[in-house]
Amino acid sequence: MAASVPTDRIDVFWDEGMLNHDSGIGVFDSGMDPGFLDVLDKHPENSDRVKNMVSILKRGPISPYVSWRPGRHALLSELLSFHSPEYINELVEADKEGGKMLCAGTFLNPGSWDASLLAAGTTLSAMKHVLDGLGKIAYALVRPPGHHAQPTQADGYCFLNNAGLAVQLALNSGCVKVAVIDIDVHYGNGTAEGFYRSDKVLTTSLHMNHGTWGPSHPQNGSIDELGEGEGYGYNLNIPLPNGTGDRGYVYALTELIVPAIRKFEPQMIVLVIGQDSSAFDPNGRQCLTMEGYREIGRIVRSLVDRHCGGRLLIVQEGGYHITYSAYCLHAALEGVLNLPIPLLSDPIAYYPEDEGLAVEGIESIKRFQKDIIPFLKGD
Repeated sequence: MAASVPTDRIDVFWDEGMLNHDSGIGVFDSGMDPGFLDVLDKHPENSDRVKNMVSILKRGPISPYVSWRPGRHALLSELLSFHSPEYINELVEADKEGGKMLCAGTFLNPGSWDASLLAAGTTLSAMKHVLDGLGKIAYALVRPPGHHAQPTQADGYCFLNNAGLAVQLALNSGCVKVAVIDIDVHYGNGTAEGFYRSDKVLTTSLHMNHGTWGPSHPQNGSIDELGEGEGYGYNLNIPLPNGTGDRGYVYALTELIVPAIRKFEPQMIVLVIGQDSSAFDPNGRQCLTMEGYREIGRIVRSLVDRHCGGRLLIVQEGGYHITYSAYCLHAALEGVLNLPIPLLSDPIAYYPEDEGLAVEGIESIKRFQKDIIPFLKGD
């Protein structure tokens, strides 16, 4: 008997040209050689991490559920829907001059600008695919990442805000309300900044409580950064204690994100996903395992089924453990597909969890939000 063909699928948008962004070597992400080390690290945001994500989706057990779609370059005119002309011109000029360190850890080298245009265009293609009704679930497997890139400046390995551009495309295409759920370990400050004065976009971010890290990242990601003007109350930050883990993340989603999404009633949800929240990532301390990512995928799937007719765009961000990031991605997509049993077991096991500190912090955030955010009052 022939094997049954899955009816629920994920369209993955990808282009190998994104591998051409070479962020260099040095001590972690500094690009510096101190002169006393024989072996220097690749920059955390290197092509190997994404190569493993591609290969696990092509050859791993989830492959029958995946359809592959081509990427494309974004047009400069498309970038202006989110970014300022002055900033885009700065990037174009930096590329012409052979590269530039735009801020700490963020290097535009030969090949980086082309890869950035591919990442932005590929994400736009993925969003258009969903908006045009050609598929329900699309995943933009892209690099360089984007959620720290603000309208007027680069930040945190990011040049162009891929998710922000996709959200704006959805708004321009007739979506009245779009929600962003960002689970990268770092605050999605660039996306938040782009829609900080809008009540049409609900930006939510679960992140490590890292605060500001300099001029390129002036935002703290704190609970009181709520938006401004018409956008007041539509930027929900959830800074989580270090080591929050699977159960803490699920509790935060259940107690804070799900009620907010239900009140907001978006027509489209964008899941901004980073595997740097995992237990073994060099860039984070949040201790998620494969099962945590799997459950996050299930929760997001239930939200899109309830509010968005099943339409979901997933945009890749961080994730710097070369092997475990790919496994966690696989698990997250299993959850999005609502598969009844795991397809992959966890190769590294997990840390023991005590969610008490996380629950205490989440309850404090919930009390704050209920007291101060207009559209959440009354629950």
